[in-house]
Amino acid sequence: DDMGWLGYFIGKSQCLRALSINYLPDGEEARAFLEGIARSQSIRHIGIIYLTNDEFTSTVRALHSLSQLEELDIIDNNSVGPDGWSELRTLLESGVCQLNQLRLDGNIYIGNAGRGILSNGLRGIGSSLKILVLTNIFIGSEGLLALVPGLTNCTGLEKLDLSCNEFSLAAAGLASLSDVLQSDEVNLKRLDLCDCHINDEGLQAFTQGAAIHCKRLDLRKNESITTTGLSYLSNSIRSDSCRVETLHLQHIPVGVEDDGLEILALGLADNKSVRSLYLDDLDDGISVTSAGWIAFSKALCDTSSVNNTYLSNHTIELSWDDDYYDVDEDEDIDESRVLVYSRLNKQHPQYAARCKILMSHPHLDMKPFFRSDLKFLPLAGAWFERAKPCTTLTIQTNSFNRRNSRRRLARRVLEESDEVYQSRVL
Repeated sequence: DDMGWLGYFIGKSQCLRALSINYLPDGEEARAFLEGIARSQSIRHIGIIYLTNDEFTSTVRALHSLSQLEELDIIDNNSVGPDGWSELRTLLESGVCQLNQLRLDGNIYIGNAGRGILSNGLRGIGSSLKILVLTNIFIGSEGLLALVPGLTNCTGLEKLDLSCNEFSLAAAGLASLSDVLQSDEVNLKRLDLCDCHINDEGLQAFTQGAAIHCKRLDLRKNESITTTGLSYLSNSIRSDSCRVETLHLQHIPVGVEDDGLEILALGLADNKSVRSLYLDDLDDGISVTSAGWIAFSKALCDTSSVNNTYLSNHTIELSWDDDYYDVDEDEDIDESRVLVYSRLNKQHPQYAARCKILMSHPHLDMKPFFRSDLKFLPLAGAWFERAKPCTTLTIQTNSFNRRNSRRRLARRVLEESDEVYQSRVL
């Protein structure tokens, strides 16, 4: 009886915006409660959690009148059978609810009936959908192939999260996803494929489409990826059309070894879009030597010439799972340079190129200016004037000593006095 009264007040309320349902009573109480929900004109978000098949089916049926509903979360409803998923499919196909967000998480027995939701339900809500989360629902290659045709209708989709599914044998489905991402109709900004058992073949299949259209790409915990797979990714982010700004590669063991770092550095050297690259903690179990650090150092600051330094990557910052990892007082010199360049890119992007030139080339060759009758000498003087703030810039770092104690430091970018800098100008 209490649930019936609760339903009555829910139906009357003009203020209730969100409702989570993880229990329904038996009989008349449940019917009265759901009738109240069906009369609501204010609810924008519904969460359905841990319901039985009959409870789930009845609840979804009550949503057919909620034209104002914007977000629907269905979580851990592992007792739902085909009739429950069919009811959800009917709701989505009807187009009554113009959802902005649909989340199916942890419904591991979604099965073939659930694939009908993926292939047909999205067509009814595709024009309004912005966030689609299909995590841990055991969709494999067949489910992914069923999903892709529906995505072509999701022209406003900004985030697609397919994490914790089984894509080890889903190269065909991932290739189909890549084709959709490269179409003009789709403008996806974020793609999450964490812990999907993706291997080298799968990465090759979709990485080009993902790099062209996604600003954030999450590939964490796909531990089957080797240097071969990373080479496909490196080639994609090297492209001028790459749009990726944030790249997550944590818990891909090869990504933080020498070979992996060298391959990633090749792609990042010419990349102008990636702002943040996330890797694993650099603890004692990670085998990075000078070879790996030198490769990354060259990508961030190629010291072979002034022009190559200018053309280096001045946008990316490297990040690790360990937020406190930073410059060690006793660390390898190449590792230290990479971390300093990375912090410089993030904290002073407008001065990064100038600072790196001054740091790497203490004696600039001015002879070419004399061969041009000093026509370009004023330009050189003006460049030094614009670069003068580099002499006072600092970057924030965490410093560690052998006792593993940490302290926050402001480290000067350019370790030289005003007099030394002025002598360069003269």
